[in-house]
Amino acid sequence: MREISWSSRWILSCFLVACLFCGFTTPAPAAVGTQPPTAVEKPAAGPAIPDEAFEAVDAFLREQINAMGLPGAAVVIVKDGVQVHSAAFGRADNSGRPMTPQTPVLLASTTKSLTAIAVMQQVEAGRLRLDEPVRTYLPWFTLRDSRSSEITVRHLLHQASGMAAKDTAFEGSDAQGPEAIEEGVRALSGSPLAGVPGEAFGYANANFNILGLLVQTVSGQPFGDYVQQHLFEPLEMSHSHTTRAAARTDSAAAGHSLWFGTFWQQTEVPAPTTGMPSTTMYASAEDKSHELIALLDNGLYRDRRILRPDSVKALLEPRVRVDESKGYAMGWFTRPLVESAAPGEPPGPDTHPLLVEHQGEWGNSHTYQALVPSSGLGVAMVINANDTSAPSRLKAMDTNILRILHGQPPAPAVVQEDWLQRYSWAVSLALLLAELLSLWLALSVLRRSPAAADKPWTPWGVGLAGLALDGFALWLCFIYAPAKFDTNLAVIVRQFPDVGALLVPVLALAIIWPVPRTVWLLVRMRARPDIHR
Repeated sequence: MREISWSSRWILSCFLVACLFCGFTTPAPAAVGTQPPTAVEKPAAGPAIPDEAFEAVDAFLREQINAMGLPGAAVVIVKDGVQVHSAAFGRADNSGRPMTPQTPVLLASTTKSLTAIAVMQQVEAGRLRLDEPVRTYLPWFTLRDSRSSEITVRHLLHQASGMAAKDTAFEGSDAQGPEAIEEGVRALSGSPLAGVPGEAFGYANANFNILGLLVQTVSGQPFGDYVQQHLFEPLEMSHSHTTRAAARTDSAAAGHSLWFGTFWQQTEVPAPTTGMPSTTMYASAEDKSHELIALLDNGLYRDRRILRPDSVKALLEPRVRVDESKGYAMGWFTRPLVESAAPGEPPGPDTHPLLVEHQGEWGNSHTYQALVPSSGLGVAMVINANDTSAPSRLKAMDTNILRILHGQPPAPAVVQEDWLQRYSWAVSLALLLAELLSLWLALSVLRRSPAAADKPWTPWGVGLAGLALDGFALWLCFIYAPAKFDTNLAVIVRQFPDVGALLVPVLALAIIWPVPRTVWLLVRMRARPDIHR
């Protein structure tokens, strides 16, 4: 378990922030299945956030970026309907171009909240009904389970359809055409259901891809065009995009991955338009803050209404329990805001305000957005990098921003991932070296003359050891790792680039080499003089 240290200079600034923040928030229940009481009634403006808090946030982010070597980040904070702070650090790409609050970044799962708004707009228009089965709007929709006919629009919004991420993964695709959303949903016909629709929480990006297709179908507009017209334009999200091509035209930040746990490398990973409704939109931190302002103001951004207050209330209502403290609303997780409490204070819905949040994790980007409805606070942060071996380090940055804004010192980040995830690149390297050693041993035996004084069991030993190694590599890649990481092998190879660079030759050797190696070794053995005596 490793920790990221924090200097003692925070003590004075955090003390000042705590004093100024007295009464900053009021408690709001966060029990699953109940409505956030502040979702409709706009709270009275609370105390202003002190400048010391913003300075502390900026100093913390600089320290973390320097400590981890992150390429760049941007953060925007809103309070009571206005932007009160923005800052950017580092570079957007290898050219040294500076990161700004207006620089677009791949959003990953913080895309989902935008799709949820689009769905609720169609509900308001009477074109969608939350408790209507998906098949009402997509008659051809099916999975490899008859219970798929029971999946409703609400099930999808609350991640309770019964689909599993590993059975519906698409993140390894390179599709970039507008037809990819429908093609991706139709491809689900071969996927099983992991649970009963509506029974329990089960996170899968495919839920929101289906929602995007529903919006596209009932609105009569391509989903990307719909989002541009009905979300980006009224929210003045001028640096937000639904495709990679459009984002690059707007000088989007290049993504970076941590290779071999050692160095950050500008890295291209798939961002298929298949996932436009769930994971692959682009936006700047500043643009994302406009969405937060609208939700905190009951669907109103400046003089433009994107949702009615009752729709915002429904959107932020956690109807599915994730665990003892967390719920899932429509594209948002909910939990008590424990970051507002002093260390050691027990968390609970009756003692802490409600926090509505979501993180976005991709192979080369990390994003975060949070709302505290009771105080009118919103936070949007984007980082043009991700450490897929230990994403908890970046997630700790998210929560520590909340801690600082609520007068608490940053907590040391504890790496929560197990050894296999943290050192998956080392496991892959060991497999590759073992496969190369096996190849060398087999070729050494095969190149010798049949009359050479090999021990009779040598070809047998080399062949059986090679088969055992190949079997282990295939089991690890096709069975164990996909089950552990809740995805498929193609996604692991494409979204974990350092691991993928090592696994591809491992798989090539484990799949292609065993048959010819075994045949040649058998021929070699039959050609030995002592076999015919």
